[in-house]
Amino acid sequence: MSFIPSRVLFEENTLNYELGRNMLEYFKEKGIEHSFLASHNRVTGIPGNTPQKAYAEGKKTLVVGVRRTLEFSPCKPSAHYQLPIATSCTGKCEYCYLNTQLGAKPYIRVYVNTDEILERAQRYIEERDEVTIFEASATSDPVPVEPFTGSLAKAITFFGKQPRGKLRFVTKFTSIESLLGLEHNGNTTVRFSINADNIIRKYEHQTPSLDERVEAISKIHMSGYPIGFIIAPVFIYSGWEKDYDDMLNRIKNQLAETGRSEISFEVISHRFTKRAKSSILNIFPQTDLPMDEGKRKFKFGQFGYGKYIYPKETLKKINDFFSERIGNLFPEAEIKYII
Repeated sequence: MSFIPSRVLFEENTLNYELGRNMLEYFKEKGIEHSFLASHNRVTGIPGNTPQKAYAEGKKTLVVGVRRTLEFSPCKPSAHYQLPIATSCTGKCEYCYLNTQLGAKPYIRVYVNTDEILERAQRYIEERDEVTIFEASATSDPVPVEPFTGSLAKAITFFGKQPRGKLRFVTKFTSIESLLGLEHNGNTTVRFSINADNIIRKYEHQTPSLDERVEAISKIHMSGYPIGFIIAPVFIYSGWEKDYDDMLNRIKNQLAETGRSEISFEVISHRFTKRAKSSILNIFPQTDLPMDEGKRKFKFGQFGYGKYIYPKETLKKINDFFSERIGNLFPEAEIKYII
């Protein structure tokens, strides 16, 4: 599934970089509307006078910029630092936490100074006396924009040469052909976000199907990358065990062809905050996401705000089910956590 923006907005100084010039020519040839912003970080020109229209138009807008802040944010507990090569995501998943973080018009942003970003990563690696891990998808899905940025491929190649640097990213998307022949040397872990087929169709709008994702990650696996699956968010409803069992069996059958077994799983049950619920209902007023606070347990999170999670007995059912099924189908896999 390829991302084709409706409009591309170039920030100042982007044409000082080869990637910026190449992207301008690329979008000119494609006949895609493009213009230049007057100043850094002042994004204007995106239409939309209702929450639904603003969200939809934001998702169709690409902003090409220069990353000025080269101090990376921490990314605990999964990595030491974020690797800032993109922001936002082209998907329209109803439950997504980014809905509360990226404003009313969640445009996709990419950066043209990739070399400077990787040079800063090099310094972070040299400053530490141990392996340093970077996460490329903390606030984005970098794969949909890869066909015209090449930033992820450049990062993978960079980390492939690092004795003490590791990269990881997660995606729902399948534009991975340019990543298959790279010399990654096992230093990049590729994780796919997956869910039961009916959940993808119902809530994960404008994303590839389960079968398309599994096919893509089997290609990644055959190319020697360590791989992982993030099963999230897990929803509880009538027949959920059958649907998730079918999902796991599809993965098992597809990966049997790769002849490799290095796999990890992360399982995350559905949860939401009051702020997220309000944002979701603004954008998707007809949603039937299960967000009845009365049927959940309130829990304070590590970042100081509270969230509504499934009650203890439901979480135990989720834990027992995925522990048993993953253990049986993928006996050599690592289950990092089930929460």
